[in-house]
Amino acid sequence: MNRLKKIVTVDDSVTNRTILKNMLKPLYEVYPVESAVMMLKLLERVKADLILLDVEMPDINGFDAIRLLKNNPVTSDIPVMFVTALNSEKNEMQGLMLGAIDYIYKPFSAPLLLRRIETHLSLADHKRELIELNRIVQQQLIGKIGEVFDLQTSILYIVADMVESRDDATGGHIHRIQKYLECLINGLMDEEKYSEEISTWDISFVLPSSQLHDVGKIAISDVILNKPGKLTDEEFAIMKTHAQIGMDAIGRMEQNTNDSGFLKHAKKFAGTHHEKWDGSGYPRGLSGTDIPLEGRIMALVDVYDALVSPRPYKEAFSPEKATEIIKASCGTHFDPALVETFDTISDQFMVIAALSADAIKAQNKAILRAS
Repeated sequence: MNRLKKIVTVDDSVTNRTILKNMLKPLYEVYPVESAVMMLKLLERVKADLILLDVEMPDINGFDAIRLLKNNPVTSDIPVMFVTALNSEKNEMQGLMLGAIDYIYKPFSAPLLLRRIETHLSLADHKRELIELNRIVQQQLIGKIGEVFDLQTSILYIVADMVESRDDATGGHIHRIQKYLECLINGLMDEEKYSEEISTWDISFVLPSSQLHDVGKIAISDVILNKPGKLTDEEFAIMKTHAQIGMDAIGRMEQNTNDSGFLKHAKKFAGTHHEKWDGSGYPRGLSGTDIPLEGRIMALVDVYDALVSPRPYKEAFSPEKATEIIKASCGTHFDPALVETFDTISDQFMVIAALSADAIKAQNKAILRAS
């Protein structure tokens, strides 16, 4: 059974209130009040579907009353019809401009007023239905976008993991890099460094896109990638090509998609994370702020992870030693502003590295038990 619509009638004349109540009560739940003040109190406990509002009333007139209604988020969506003896075109225009859905002159025709009320209530129902439908569609769309994003992230993680798995020395690198990035980005925002640029980033894109920073290594021979000793000049020249290869590969991906926000960050991470602040890096020898911020941030966190991780040709440095090395490279390898922020949050980096090391040890023990 459908509930009766609730209509509030506001008129300082008892005769007018009685006429409206008798006319409406067979079809609606009617709440007659004699002033705008009483209407506002009533609306604190009654959710009205429509308000019939007189204009000429003491204390608060109808025009001021509708202003109060429209300025209150709780009542702003309630349809308001003026029913008034004030029948000038100027007043009618004012009422409609204030947000009324109709302006009816007294004396009114009861059948005509009832039909207008029915029409406006029906329109209000349709409006609510459209709003609800739009909400449902948006939720479904957001859900689908989330599914696509999760799938995209999973595929990219698999690709990045395949690249990492070719390098026996870099276990857990991708996971740690994302954690380091998040810490450093949050630190920069807290200190309001590069915050104007970072605030334009969608972090849900930036962090996963960092997984592809070494994707170019997929083109590097295993002989070079897993060489236990120091690379020759020729081998190092080949190794350095991974930055340009990765950037080019992601660039080709960009050409085949209309939504390149995710890949835009990935390409900068891949192509510029070996550039150095003083211009001595590769592949393009960029310097200073000509290096994209993504590349400058990745340069720091990538080196930190390399320093605190064991390699076939070196033992892992302590977090304190790694921090000392990075600070010593301030202004040459690394952006001074980033180093300054890193120094204040280096203990967070140390925790991330320790947790990752513990996880890798536990995984190795599990593998040994299973073998």
